Amino acid sequence: MDVSISITPLTCEFLEPLALNPSEPHRHNHEELWIITHGQPEHSIDFVSEKLQSPVIVYVARGKVHSFVPDEDTRGWLIRYPEDVIPQSRFGFYSAFLDKVEFPLQEGYCSTTLHALCEILLNESTGTHPDINVLRHLLGAILSKLEGEARNDYLSVKNDHAPKAAAFNSFLQILEQNFLRPEGVEFYADKLNMSARNLNHITQAAFGKSAGEIIETRKLTEARRLLLTSAKSVSEIGFELGYAEKSYFSRVFRKKTGITPTAFREQSFALIS
Repeated sequence: MDVSISITPLTCEFLEPLALNPSEPHRHNHEELWIITHGQPEHSIDFVSEKLQSPVIVYVARGKVHSFVPDEDTRGWLIRYPEDVIPQSRFGFYSAFLDKVEFPLQEGYCSTTLHALCEILLNESTGTHPDINVLRHLLGAILSKLEGEARNDYLSVKNDHAPKAAAFNSFLQILEQNFLRPEGVEFYADKLNMSARNLNHITQAAFGKSAGEIIETRKLTEARRLLLTSAKSVSEIGFELGYAEKSYFSRVFRKKTGITPTAFREQSFALIS
């Protein structure tokens, strides 16, 4: 297993070439964590672009098609690491249920403990003989710090919100086991012994999305993966994901992503080649 972990300060020297010659959307075989402390860079995932508002965390899962164009004020850190180094990462888990994993940070948050951890990881990773176990623990500390901040922003796990957090995570776990089935919100609500209305209330509090939207996002995340990694036809992929008709699957995919499954596959393969 490739266990390399790298961290790069987003300095003017690193970013200027990217600003002058923006890279085309591309894919990679590692995870990326962009910690944007200043500026308003443009970032796209799976051909959907937006201007980021710092300070913000952006997680890019392995295999995602993405691009990054900084502005003159952009600063922060870029951490790259293999998927298996931190398999329990909540960012990695949530990426299956969200179109993008992006969390705002509080002003000043990046200048204290987080900055110190990144500096230590940089020093350890650029030393003469980097110790992978030390790098893994430092990366784990950074992810834990960021995930704690993100969790507090999206779904409080304190006091009376703890049952809602537990129910939400249970929903995601049940969905992960059943998303290939043609089941709707009622199915998952029954599994959780609650009404569909209550489940929607919980998912709205957590991700700002209905349960139905999260179910659909999980299916389309898998659709994108299959389009990029398998030789299955669009019809076969749609059927595997519980869509009885190719035309309906294509409409849902296009509504969610802006392009058809066929166009997504063709554009992605063109980038690779």
